[in-house]
Amino acid sequence: MIMRGDTINTQFKKGVLELIVLLCVSKKDMYGYELIEEVSKVVDVNDGTIYPLLKRLTNEKYADTYLEESTEGPPRKYYKITVLGTDRLQELIDSWTTFASSVNQFIKESEKHE
Repeated sequence: MIMRGDTINTQFKKGVLELIVLLCVSKKDMYGYELIEEVSKVVDVNDGTIYPLLKRLTNEKYADTYLEESTEGPPRKYYKITVLGTDRLQELIDSWTTFASSVNQFIKESEKHE
């Protein structure tokens, strides 16, 4: 399900971005613009949202970076998940699954009483 613009609450988006970014880099190492494109398939984001998050993930040792030469300009900074990042990703998945399940259950129960 793609959620864009006003269809998703900004706070929801902020809360799930770390999870989405870590999921992306757990599948394969990615550079910033590539990450923006991938994350945008789920939620609408821009550089001003992703790059500060990547910096924080790197500072917290959830991601690491390396440079790789590019045929289309200067070297690209790639982001890869660390062992700590993999642990963090699992925590976020577990939290999200529990949270989403609780909210979905509450919605179902609320609909029964309408």
